[in-house]
Amino acid sequence: MRTTLNVKNELINKALELTGAKNRSQAINDVLEYFIKEKQINNLLNLKGKLHLDENLKDLREMELDER
Repeated sequence: MRTTLNVKNELINKALELTGAKNRSQAINDVLEYFIKEKQINNLLNLKGKLHLDENLKDLREMELDER
């Protein structure tokens, strides 16, 4: 998809250098994919200690046994 963006040349050049991309579009796509993955990982890490999976797993196993 074509999009017009105003991006600083220094940022594009650094992205090209760091990603090893062959063109600007590839560099932008690579950087966006990396950024999204990092954000998703950080969101999951922020859940650490907030979910009690052991208790839920025990309940799920009991429910599964009851269904048999």
